[in-house]
Amino acid sequence: MVPNLDRLIGISTYCTKTDGTGGKIKSSPEQFFVSEILREKSLDKISSSGSYTVYKLKKQGIDTNHALSDIFTKYGLRLKALGLKDANATTEQYVCDMTTGRSTDTLITNRYTLEKIGLVQKPLTKKDMVGNHFKIKIEEADFSKVSKFTDHEKILNFFGYQRFGSKRPVSHLIGKAILQKNFDHAVETLLSFTSEYDLPHNNKIREALKDKSNYSKVFDQVPQQMDIERIVLDEMINHGEPLKALRAIPIQLRRFFVEAFQSFVYNQTVSRAYEFGENLMQPQQGDVCFDKDDNLGRYENDPKQRLAIPLVGYSYSKKNRFDSFISQILVEQQITPKEFFVKEMQEASEEGGFRQAVISCKDFTIKEPYVDFTLSRGSYATVLLREIIKPSDPIAAGF
Repeated sequence: MVPNLDRLIGISTYCTKTDGTGGKIKSSPEQFFVSEILREKSLDKISSSGSYTVYKLKKQGIDTNHALSDIFTKYGLRLKALGLKDANATTEQYVCDMTTGRSTDTLITNRYTLEKIGLVQKPLTKKDMVGNHFKIKIEEADFSKVSKFTDHEKILNFFGYQRFGSKRPVSHLIGKAILQKNFDHAVETLLSFTSEYDLPHNNKIREALKDKSNYSKVFDQVPQQMDIERIVLDEMINHGEPLKALRAIPIQLRRFFVEAFQSFVYNQTVSRAYEFGENLMQPQQGDVCFDKDDNLGRYENDPKQRLAIPLVGYSYSKKNRFDSFISQILVEQQITPKEFFVKEMQEASEEGGFRQAVISCKDFTIKEPYVDFTLSRGSYATVLLREIIKPSDPIAAGF
């Protein structure tokens, strides 16, 4: 049976029939290791000459956005990551300076290390990353069942819990309110949405924030780790303008909220299509597909092509075999594709696109109590692990 938390983020099914192994992950950051893999031709571009500096960011106990924000605040380096990495993990990733003429050799703090590895003529982008390698410890699992898991190449490519906030699955709800231009509700949701999975202290603060008259009284009680809430609260206390308060949030997070709602629609689409009996493992005539180089095109009976499912945006086309599911979901959510263009917040608008339907998993090995595997860019290790463990309580199991 799928946990309620999964349903809250749009996932209503498992795609494997094996019994869950039980167990938990992420008891400590050292037990969840992930490192980015660049394309060979991208690595070859990194040299001793060029205009933009490339670094390797190694971190633990801090997410990518907060690490880059800290580096900019303390050292003035405006860095861009190719992908986002979780806080409760040990991670290695590539970041690129977006300005020319500035660089540093090595920065070391208690939560991250930034090491210069070379220069490039043009900044690296996410297209330069081919995937991520994972080494993850599963504690308290029945490894006799883990060893029998052979369905790692048949996992639907859902967006994972982190995309929505994990303990507080709220990001997509904020994004939906932004798309509906209900900026007041977006602020209220960001500040006061409570979750059964969150800490009691946090929920107590959010309950108080449901009353706008409490904003000034509660501000000093809001912990520093709720930095986005503090930014928005400060703006609301001083100006009381919801749109202005939202635009005080870093641009990448504003975009993230809208992308989270887009991800929710995708998760529901994949769930419903799979449950309806659509073949998601193999593309068919008329489908949009990715080729071996991640380029999009129509199905050509090429075994290396991989099925792509639409990510809804303002340029969404109904000419695909998943439109019946997508259109019904949008009706239920009271959203139209055109609303993904937000005139009042154009920087958060989403044109749309496509996402691979099935996870590309390579080099899957089991060495008790660890599992090792490599996933293509944008896929979530936790989505593969939920199929192995099938946790009744994802939060308690470390997801």
